Amino acid sequence: MPAVTVDNPLTLPRIPRPTDGSSARRVSGIVTAHRQLEGAGFEVRRPFPGRLSMRDADPFLFMDHLGPQYYDPGAATGAPWHPHRGFETVTYLMDGEIAHHDTNGGGGVIGEGDTQWMTAGSGILHDELPTERMYKAGGRMHAVQLWVNLPAALKMTRPRYQSITGDALRMLTSDDGGALVRLIAGDLAGHVGPGVTHTPITYAHTSLAADARLSTPWNPAYSAMAYVLTGHGSVGAEERPLSAGQLAVLGPGDHVTLRAARKAPEAFEVLLLGGLPIREPIAHYGPFVMNSRKEILQAVEDFEKGKLGRVPADQLAPRNFA
Repeated sequence: MPAVTVDNPLTLPRIPRPTDGSSARRVSGIVTAHRQLEGAGFEVRRPFPGRLSMRDADPFLFMDHLGPQYYDPGAATGAPWHPHRGFETVTYLMDGEIAHHDTNGGGGVIGEGDTQWMTAGSGILHDELPTERMYKAGGRMHAVQLWVNLPAALKMTRPRYQSITGDALRMLTSDDGGALVRLIAGDLAGHVGPGVTHTPITYAHTSLAADARLSTPWNPAYSAMAYVLTGHGSVGAEERPLSAGQLAVLGPGDHVTLRAARKAPEAFEVLLLGGLPIREPIAHYGPFVMNSRKEILQAVEDFEKGKLGRVPADQLAPRNFA
């Protein structure tokens, strides 16, 4: 998992240990991601929605974890053109390459350590496909897509696209230098990530070496979750065991604690995420997330009439990399 790393984490700003009066968040539930096929037939692990509903994950709606897996030459797949309305998609890539196009003029190639942040807002069409190089040569792919809800007042905001390259991430370490933290968006211990958010959230990728521990301040008003990408360890004040493909939902408190297993063959790779709950009704139909059934019907009608954008003529035919 290359993502973004540094030769010596001790050179990075450190997240201080919580003070004695700080309250550690405890685990309120653990969800094991289910597997399913998406797009043109690639398999993902999905921790939510499922047993954990969209309302339970507030302000997040959906998370898909692709890989880590290796594609043979000619085997890589993606998600052809499709619409969205009412939320934001955040795709974080740790291995591989993905090409993105959208009908708002956004897009490009994202590689290892990069993030693409697309605000669908009032409506957009986009695709996410392996690059020509990735398709021809094959290789390792590892990515996560997160859907961030928008409040009713911003559901119809103008679409926008952010390309966040790996070198723009805010790199931090734990107080003892045993953990590497890549802050994508939000605030950790006064450090701010590069992602510009409509909905207040914090999103970070942490890597802990064997027996390393990370205790980081967390906004008490935010929800908090920890999802394991690879490895084994524990989470929460009570150090509940957690392994790859599992999501821990954390209760109230003002800091979050992670610890890697003592004798781990690989790093404990964990996504930390949380945000200010929106607490509004959710109406969901496929790629549309609104507040009412009436708004969903309007989204479908607008899509069918081409009001969410039209696929450019040079993108109508499937790409042939042979």
